[in-house]
Amino acid sequence: MNARNCRKCGKLFNYVSGPPICMACREALEAKFQEVKEYIRNNVHATIPEVAEACDVSQTQIQAWLQDERLQLAEGSGITLFCEKCGASINSGRFCEKCKNNMANQLNESIHRPQPVKHEPKKEQRDNPKMRFLG
Repeated sequence: MNARNCRKCGKLFNYVSGPPICMACREALEAKFQEVKEYIRNNVHATIPEVAEACDVSQTQIQAWLQDERLQLAEGSGITLFCEKCGASINSGRFCEKCKNNMANQLNESIHRPQPVKHEPKKEQRDNPKMRFLG
């Protein structure tokens, strides 16, 4: 059993995976996520500070949800995100589609793929020019 203390409330809980918070805090965080999602849907031009204040959630948490692609911004939103690589405007995540594709291609090219082994046909013993004596 992997027991840890919750980062939010401090209670001891059985940690399995994901963020180190207990189930009660995880459910409360999910409820806040749904609240933020609904607020952004109803207030398209709201900024991150406005959303954070209205929903009582930290701006860091809202940005984390945007970077994790759990939240996606509508066109004309008051919130602007930029690609971390090229600076292009994006709706969610950390990178634009062009940069994601370029990084995926670079990764695929950098992976060493084993070359197929070339087998030469074996020569039969009769073709051997050496003379053998029985004896």
